[in-house]
Amino acid sequence: MIVLGIETSCDETAAAVVRREADGHGAILSSLVRAQLAEHAPYGGVVPEIAARAHIAVLDRLIAQAMAEAGVGFDALAGVAVTSGPGLVGGLVVGATTGKAVALAAGKPFVAVNHLEAHALTARLTDGVTFPYLALLVSGGHTQLLEVRGVGDYVRLGTTIDDALGEAFDKTAKLLGLPYPGGPAVERAAASGNPARFALPLPLHDRPGLDFSFAGLKTAVRLAAERAAPLSPQDVADLCASFQATVAAIVGRRAERALTGFRERRPGTPPVLVVAGGVAANGAIRAALSAAAAKSGARLVAAPLALCGDNAAMVAWAGAERLALGLTDALDAPIRPRWPLDANAAPMHGGGRLGARA
Repeated sequence: MIVLGIETSCDETAAAVVRREADGHGAILSSLVRAQLAEHAPYGGVVPEIAARAHIAVLDRLIAQAMAEAGVGFDALAGVAVTSGPGLVGGLVVGATTGKAVALAAGKPFVAVNHLEAHALTARLTDGVTFPYLALLVSGGHTQLLEVRGVGDYVRLGTTIDDALGEAFDKTAKLLGLPYPGGPAVERAAASGNPARFALPLPLHDRPGLDFSFAGLKTAVRLAAERAAPLSPQDVADLCASFQATVAAIVGRRAERALTGFRERRPGTPPVLVVAGGVAANGAIRAALSAAAAKSGARLVAAPLALCGDNAAMVAWAGAERLALGLTDALDAPIRPRWPLDANAAPMHGGGRLGARA
């Protein structure tokens, strides 16, 4: 089963071709990602209209290149999988319209993929992880702990009640005058900093449950920066190191608690913790999760660095998983800017005509 995947939910334009064997194993035949850092850097963040126009400019060529590198024609495809939400409306429209056109022209099934599901299932492509397992999704727009029971079967255990972790990294970087994108800039600065210099709070540390909160931590960084002003390069490095160490401690403790709960719910099932999303590339967070998994006797599966950020290989794989179960979508399937994986979970950020935000 060979599937073309398309990803345009934010500021990466991506196309990939993935093969799924009958035994469930997978292989990436091609995976191309075109970032938009130069377009958005002057604004310190993603501008939706600019992102959509940038997708339009390169997506057709990127698909053609992905197919050529995979060495397959459109007639060999089992289907076309496209991120249809959650994400920025303009980008989703570009990807979905293009993917539907390809599917229609080639006479192939169309699969509307949830971006979060694609992240959650990546470990099955790269490491052959079997259901059930825990998944921590950490990115610029999402921070969630899930129990992954099967394709399309997810239970949200915890989420952020305010900012996503990637957003906290980006806003901290902007506050400290670091360049965009903020996450990698904070990690680079933290490498030469003292993580013990600034004492920062651990939000929700003493409360039960698995939810996260990062808004107060950002405020604490701002107040510490104001007290230390004017900031020297070493001050900035120490603030970044302290922020990163605090975040890693928060994530590590939540993971440890989630693994304990998994063991209680599923005695006899070896626990596996999967971490995916752009922030999963952070070394300090990986180290904290590795320590939490080791303490809990669990296996940690971290997405390869090339697949942490938004990419189309994970979308193609999610499409292949759904196609293997006979799940397809009509060509009038809508895009869904808000699309929670666990439809039964209570919204944390309110709701609206398009559904819960998280």
